[in-house]
Amino acid sequence: MTIDQNSLFVQSGQGRAYYFGQDLYIFKAIGAETGEAYALCEVIVAPQGGTPPHRHSRENESFYIQSGEIEFQLDDRTLMATAGSFLHSPKGQLHRFTNTASVPAKLLIWVTPAGFEKFIAEVGKAVNGQVTAGAVLSPEDLDKILATAPKYGLEMIPPSTP
Repeated sequence: MTIDQNSLFVQSGQGRAYYFGQDLYIFKAIGAETGEAYALCEVIVAPQGGTPPHRHSRENESFYIQSGEIEFQLDDRTLMATAGSFLHSPKGQLHRFTNTASVPAKLLIWVTPAGFEKFIAEVGKAVNGQVTAGAVLSPEDLDKILATAPKYGLEMIPPSTP
């Protein structure tokens, strides 16, 4: 909900929500509301959920872990981040995250400048109504993500096939 042209107030449980695979992305602020300066997203990462390795050519991405444990890869380093941890991945850096625990984790993702939210809106599944469990990415979902990513300056590293 917008208060005036310079303010934004989004209550708990509100925001534009999308499933990206099993994970729930809830945008608290998008570029259209921030003069394209940033987007802020709360993500509930399912057990074994997360992102494939990828690079952003346009945005920096910062992560604040609210609960749980998330394994991050930043280039060739692997880090375990727990509640209260903060990570920053500058544009161009290869990165990914995975919830290796058996319970959901929650984190905030701050993307500067905005734009990433448009990718999630295009490839994710909009939540219309009650939040339920997301689904594992199908081969068709993965194909759509890989085909759409370059439009948003993203390089996705697809999973290896044996």
